[in-house]
Amino acid sequence: MSTVKPVTRPGDPVRYRVPGQAAEPRFPVVSLRGAGVRVGDRTLWSGVELDVGAGEFVAVLGPNGVGKSTLVKMLLGILPPAAGEVRVLGEAPGRAGQRIGYLPQRRSFDASLRIRGIDIVRLGLDGDRWGVPLPVPARFSARRRAARDRIAEVVELVGASAYAHRPIGECSGGEQQRLLIAQALVRDPELLLLDEPLDSLDLSHQGAVAALIGRICREAGVSVVMVAHDVNPILPWLDRVVYIAEGGAVAGRPQEVITTETLSRLYGVPVEVLRTSDGRLVVVGQPEAPAVHTDRHAEGGKP
Repeated sequence: MSTVKPVTRPGDPVRYRVPGQAAEPRFPVVSLRGAGVRVGDRTLWSGVELDVGAGEFVAVLGPNGVGKSTLVKMLLGILPPAAGEVRVLGEAPGRAGQRIGYLPQRRSFDASLRIRGIDIVRLGLDGDRWGVPLPVPARFSARRRAARDRIAEVVELVGASAYAHRPIGECSGGEQQRLLIAQALVRDPELLLLDEPLDSLDLSHQGAVAALIGRICREAGVSVVMVAHDVNPILPWLDRVVYIAEGGAVAGRPQEVITTETLSRLYGVPVEVLRTSDGRLVVVGQPEAPAVHTDRHAEGGKP
């Protein structure tokens, strides 16, 4: 029988973790109450109400330029909320530290870059340390072994063991993205913030990476807040969505939010939501709809 042990951190409420299962905090992992954000003298959106529970997968959707990535920056504490209350892992944004994994918008690696994929993952563990490594005393060798084991664990979790020792520049777009997700997971975060991780990937890699993120939610109990342009690759795994329009937002279950009635009310213009025979959603009536798969993915990413 598994032993239940209290897991505490300074300032946290007491929580209990069963080995192999996610913690069950007494507060939402992310909580927004009437939240709003401003950039300069412009209010990007306001009045957002959202709770993200442990192990939930939430997508942030909306056309370009409405402030999807800004919401992630607010959760990281980079940009303060202009209104309302925002709590992340029970604390003010910016105070959760290593309990959050973050993957910024996709960056490309030069094909000539020789650093190995596994070294990219290691940067998530010790990339904040500077200087030339010194000889490690014997008493620290256990710590080094634990770090090596953790890196191998997350590389296997994302299915990248076969190419992790290959130079990152020689990896395909989908392979690189898996290694970057491993980097964000290596410190065992409770919350994973992903900013358009499927952008520039072809359709097959979008589906594979989306399935990976969904599996991480379910099996590792990690909560995910993901900015997305196209909802369809992640739709089967979503628990809820935040749909942002110019100045406003609405949150809820996908079947409640991505509807003709809800989006027409949010945008203040007629919007029609269609479902194709294969279950994909198409939003018609407003530009850059996140449910519309556009040609910008057709040539993106290496196969």
